[in-house]
Amino acid sequence: MATVRIETELSTDKLLEAVKQLSLPELDSFIEQVLAFQAQRKTPMPPADETTLLLKINQGLPPKAQQRYRELIKIRQEERLTSEEHEELLRLTDEVEQGRVERLEALVELARLRGQTLHELMDSLGINPPTVE
Repeated sequence: MATVRIETELSTDKLLEAVKQLSLPELDSFIEQVLAFQAQRKTPMPPADETTLLLKINQGLPPKAQQRYRELIKIRQEERLTSEEHEELLRLTDEVEQGRVERLEALVELARLRGQTLHELMDSLGINPPTVE
């Protein structure tokens, strides 16, 4: 985990300056943690089942794997991908897709527990539909 120097009293502008110092993988991890915190605030003290589902919803690839995945996509776009890198990209793509399936299943289950539609739940948690990479 990266360490960022901050003042005792921190304005949002100063916090943003500190966040700008993070590497891309650290930033991805930080954003996931902030989104999880936001979801917790919007849903105070959820039951244990909901907590487990929220953790699944907010889980992504580990930062190093996410960084490697992006690197391989860039190499593929530049048409310089070796056969070994292609295999690695396929494996990571499978991981990403499996994670998305598990996230969607957790979202559907949480919506069911709360008696909401999937769209209503996503709106209440501030979750946008995934974008195509």
